Amino acid sequence: MSSFDPMRYAYSSHRNVVYARRAMACTSVPLGAELGLDVMRRGGNAVDAAVAMAAAMPLLEPTSNGVGSDSFALVWIERDKRLYGLNASGVAPTVLSLDVFREKRLAAVPHDGWLPTMVPGAPAGWAELNRRFGTMPLAELFAPAIGYARDGCPVPVEVGANWALGARRFERAAERDPAPYRAWFEAFTKPDGSPYRAGDVFRWTDFADTLEELAATGCESLYRGALAEKLVAFSRATGGYFREDDFANYRPEWVEPITTDYKGYTVCEIPPNGHGITALMALNILRGLPLPECRESADAYHKQMEAIKLAFEDAKAYVADPKCMKTRVEDLLSEGYVARRRALIGERAILPSAGDPSSGGTVYLCAADPFGNMVSYIQSNYMGFGSGVVIPGTGISLQNRGANFLLDPASDNCVAGGKKSYHTIIPGFLMKDGEAVGPFGVMGGFMQPQGHVQVIVNTVDYHMNPQECLDAPRMQWTGGRHIQLEREVPPHIAAALARRGHEVEILNVNSAMGRGQIIWRTENGLLIGGTEPRCDGAAAAW
Repeated sequence: MSSFDPMRYAYSSHRNVVYARRAMACTSVPLGAELGLDVMRRGGNAVDAAVAMAAAMPLLEPTSNGVGSDSFALVWIERDKRLYGLNASGVAPTVLSLDVFREKRLAAVPHDGWLPTMVPGAPAGWAELNRRFGTMPLAELFAPAIGYARDGCPVPVEVGANWALGARRFERAAERDPAPYRAWFEAFTKPDGSPYRAGDVFRWTDFADTLEELAATGCESLYRGALAEKLVAFSRATGGYFREDDFANYRPEWVEPITTDYKGYTVCEIPPNGHGITALMALNILRGLPLPECRESADAYHKQMEAIKLAFEDAKAYVADPKCMKTRVEDLLSEGYVARRRALIGERAILPSAGDPSSGGTVYLCAADPFGNMVSYIQSNYMGFGSGVVIPGTGISLQNRGANFLLDPASDNCVAGGKKSYHTIIPGFLMKDGEAVGPFGVMGGFMQPQGHVQVIVNTVDYHMNPQECLDAPRMQWTGGRHIQLEREVPPHIAAALARRGHEVEILNVNSAMGRGQIIWRTENGLLIGGTEPRCDGAAAAW
C-alpha cells in the first residue's frame, strides 16, 4: 500500500490516523486493543494477540459477543507468504428440523430463546488458532480477561447504550417464557434489576471461572467436558434442543479464502456459509464501471448501491452451508456472470432480483506483529446479546445465528439439524502482488459486505488513509429501492439519488452503519491504522 497524506481529511473527525513501526492492534473497545498490544510487547505474535483479545471481548463488550459466539479469521503468516482462513461457525442441534417449526406454526425462525441457538464455534476457534499458529499458552492469553472479570472493568459509552437496548428486548421475551432468560438477568443486570450503564464497573466471576476452565482444557470442556454437560442439561430442562453429540462432534474448519482482483489489489474473504462473497461480487461489478473522480457525488453513491443490491440478491438466494449449496462460488464470481449483472446498471435505481449463475451483534478486531504476521478476526453473538439464553453459573451467552435460516424447503439455506446457517460476520483482508497489505472489517449484520465494498472503494479508488476511510459517510441498501444515508451525506447528493429513483432515508443515528477497523502496511514498512468513529474503538500502536 502506498503512503497516505496523514493531514488530508475530506471529513470531519475526532481521530487521527495512527502509525506504528512494530505492531498494532485495533478493536471496538480501547481496553481490548491495549490488551492485544501488550501480548505482542511480551513477545507474542499477532495470532496470540487476536486470541487474547477475542477471549476478553465477551467481558468488554457483552452486548455484541460471548463465549457462545461464532467466529471467522483470516491469518497472514509472513514466513509462508500465505493467507489462511478459519471457519469457526456452529451448527444447528441435530434434532432440530423444519417439522419443529411447522408444529409450532412459525413462519420464520424467532430471534430469542432456544430455537435460533447453534453450537458455539468461537472457543474451538481460539484453541485451533492457538494450536496452529500461537506461541503462548491459552492460560497466559486468557489471564488478563480473567483478571478484569474478577476485579471489574468500566463499561464504555456505546456498550452502555446497547446494554439498555438488550435489557428492554429480553424483558419483553421473558414475559412470554421467563425460564430461558433468568440467567441473562442475573448476569447482565445490577442488583436493583437495571442494566449496566456507561461508567459502571462490571464484574463477572462466572465468566472468569469459565475462561479458567477453557484454558485448562484447551477449550475442550465446552465440547467434550463439564461445560458441555452443563449446557446440555440446561437445554433439556428449559425446552432447548441440544444433545451431547452436537458438541462432541463439532470441529472448526480451515478453509481456502476466496478472492477477486480489484484494480490491481486482491480482496480476500471467507467462503460461504459467510456472505463475504457479496462484497467480492459487488466489487467485480464495480471493477467495470467508471467511478467519478469525486467520491462525494451522486454517481459514486448510485453505482456502489446498485452493485451491492445485485450482489446481495444473489447472496441471499445462493449462500448457505457449503455442503448444501447447489450453486458454485466460481460461477457467482465468473466474469461472464458478472458482465450480465453489470449490464443491468443504468442511470435509474433498479428493483433487484437474483440472477441465474448456473451458466455461470458483532466484534471485529485485527492485529499486526513485528514478524510480519497479520490477523483479521470477527466474533459475534448476532443481534446484540444473541438469543438471550445464558447458561447459569457459566457466563456463557448463546448466539442466535439460527435466525438466518429460512423455513422454505426449496432453499439451500432451509433449517436442518447439524447444518450451518447463512452467516453475516466476515473478516476482510487486502493483498497486492502476493504480499499482505492488511486486515480490515466492518461489523454490523447485513451492513458488513456493504461496508467492505465502501472500505475498498474509498481506499483504492479515492486513496483515503484508513481513518479517513472509516470517517467517510456510509450508505446502506435495505431492500427494494430503499437506501439509507448517514446525515453527513451532502443534501444535494441525497436529492440527486431520489431523482434517480432511490427511496432515500436519512439516518440521524448511525449505529446501524457498522463499526470498522483497518491496519495497512505501507511501502516503507510502517503500519497505519484507523478505528471506527461510530463506536468506542481504538488503534493501539507500538
